[in-house]
Amino acid sequence: MLARVPYAPADGRYQRMLYRRTGRSGLLLPAISLGLWWNFGHDRPLETSRAIVRRAFDLGITHFDLANNYGPPYGSAEENFGALLAQDLRPFRDELVISTKAGYDMWPGPYGEWGSRKYLLASLDQSLARMGLDYVDIFYSHRFDPETPLEETMGALDTAVRQGKALYAGISSYSAEKTHEAEAILRDLGTPLLIHQPSYSMLNRWIEPELLDALGDLGVGCIVFSPLAQGLLTDKYLGGIPEGSRASWPSSLSPSLITEEALDKVRALDEIAAARGQSLAQLALAWVLRDARVTSALVGASSVAQLDDNVAALDRLALSDDELAEIDRYATDSAINIWAASSET
Repeated sequence: MLARVPYAPADGRYQRMLYRRTGRSGLLLPAISLGLWWNFGHDRPLETSRAIVRRAFDLGITHFDLANNYGPPYGSAEENFGALLAQDLRPFRDELVISTKAGYDMWPGPYGEWGSRKYLLASLDQSLARMGLDYVDIFYSHRFDPETPLEETMGALDTAVRQGKALYAGISSYSAEKTHEAEAILRDLGTPLLIHQPSYSMLNRWIEPELLDALGDLGVGCIVFSPLAQGLLTDKYLGGIPEGSRASWPSSLSPSLITEEALDKVRALDEIAAARGQSLAQLALAWVLRDARVTSALVGASSVAQLDDNVAALDRLALSDDELAEIDRYATDSAINIWAASSET
């Protein structure tokens, strides 16, 4: 239960944040957006989540990114965000961009995951109910479904927009080839593809060879998730795997990914960050935002202090050619793209 503490957002919040255009659309997004993948489920105190969300809005973060299965348990991040909306942010709904997704497993049986019309539209209705919303700003196909015709999946996104349950359509973890196909289908239907959400970091550069060019050519925005490589690109793992970290309990960051080779890269990148007067996380965010085709970087946060540290990356985004060349020595693939199966089909 939330304490009834009246909330008034900070004055000048829009002067604190950098906003970037989403492809060739009319929508601006904050350079740093808040993702609710972890730390916003029923396993965390709601007051902690509330403090982070309030602070985010005070800093000019207008975009809050969710999915049907965020938690844990599934659905709980949307439920908690709905409670925060009702208590604090409802008067500011028109200042917010709220997104959700469907594609991964959500409920039992053959209609509870992937990309069928039945699953996507049922999931969106459930998400809206959990958050207490009439519509979301962006509705994503969370992953490519190789067994469902792409026309059906994109048709479901088009229907969501035409029904007024979403303002924009997006995709996540699609290959460059499938992105071209998805964009063409949606364009023919009259619902432009607004944005693509891929994983991207200094240790996971899969979008560079083809996808970024495709998005630039198509005028589609790009919001990258896991820019901190699920926490690996922070000071948390410089000395190994600490007690209580994500890698110390069953999660998406397996201890097997934290090899000595990977840690050597992280330590070298940390030295570059220190020479710039930044934390490693701040350097990692500045690096993904160096490309104008990247609209926004999604960060998670377990505390207000962590969020503040991430947003402070915007104080120093410029990277010299020498710094970029030095970063390139260590910013190489480290086998942490656990979403590769979607973008390789």
